[in-house]
Amino acid sequence: MKILVTGGAGYIASHTNLELLNAGYEVVAIDNFSNSSMESIRRVEKLTGKKIHFYEADILDKEALTDIFSRESIQAVIHFAGLKAVGESCEIPLKYFKNNLSGTITLLEVMQEFGVKNLAFSSSATVYGDPATVPVTEEFPLSVTNPYGRTKLMIEDMLRDLFQSDPSWNIAILRYFNPIGAHESGEIGEDPNGIPNNLVPYIAKVASGALDKIHIFGNDYDTPDGTGVRDYIHVVDLALGHIKAIEKLQENPGLVTYNLGTGVGYSVMDIIHNYEKACGKKLPYVIDPRRPGDIAVTYADPTKARKELGWTAERGIDKMCEDTYRWQSKNPNGYRNL
Repeated sequence: MKILVTGGAGYIASHTNLELLNAGYEVVAIDNFSNSSMESIRRVEKLTGKKIHFYEADILDKEALTDIFSRESIQAVIHFAGLKAVGESCEIPLKYFKNNLSGTITLLEVMQEFGVKNLAFSSSATVYGDPATVPVTEEFPLSVTNPYGRTKLMIEDMLRDLFQSDPSWNIAILRYFNPIGAHESGEIGEDPNGIPNNLVPYIAKVASGALDKIHIFGNDYDTPDGTGVRDYIHVVDLALGHIKAIEKLQENPGLVTYNLGTGVGYSVMDIIHNYEKACGKKLPYVIDPRRPGDIAVTYADPTKARKELGWTAERGIDKMCEDTYRWQSKNPNGYRNL
């Protein structure tokens, strides 16, 4: 079975590519390298001993997508491609709307033209906004607190409308919580361009000496230590969730939605302390004002994914930090240290 992976050189996609290949799928990947590197593709091929059919292209480019679908017998799509930083989305919302929404519409149009109607969509826990209670189930009301989250919710709405108009689609909406960690080989991991927007890559840069201190955005939240609490999930567990979703799509389930999280909340300080344990040293930090769009607490209820997909996150916070540190130690400049 041949799977198209959009944003295929990115962080979550690279780990998913590896698990897809290990599970016997063929992978066709597309990426425009706006926040990724071809080196991740090469390393996945090296780790698996298998080839990825790779195309450098943008999902906004309908002609390029049409060409790829013409060349490859694609049977399902995992759609990762998109801009993804909460803070940045508040500063440049139009860029996020154009890239994430228009790109998805173009992809769906081409899928429809070629009769490819199996899709796993990379959504986000941000669609729950600031939940009234935790843990968060898939039935919670949907709302957003930032433009990035709004693009995810709008795409979800598009997919629900598309399915209503044509029930021959099979769509898995996967709401990720906070992916961190790296493959245990240390060969692939998170490699953002420039200064990282997300907590754990930033911590890793401080631990390596590339950045001088960690910035904690707010310590006055209503949480045990005042810092924000999130459900951090190991990227390999998340990747394995996509394998289960692809298997589910083959059962013709219609439109299904799953939380992919651990069900455990960790604060920013919890993550810092666990990373200190992994790297064996204290890390300097400073308290900054809260960021717009951030919320106090969110973590998943992953029961539905366990029952319907047979999927459970198995790697704990120690493993997440250990694997991140191994990746950072072996690749202090990410994929650019070659």
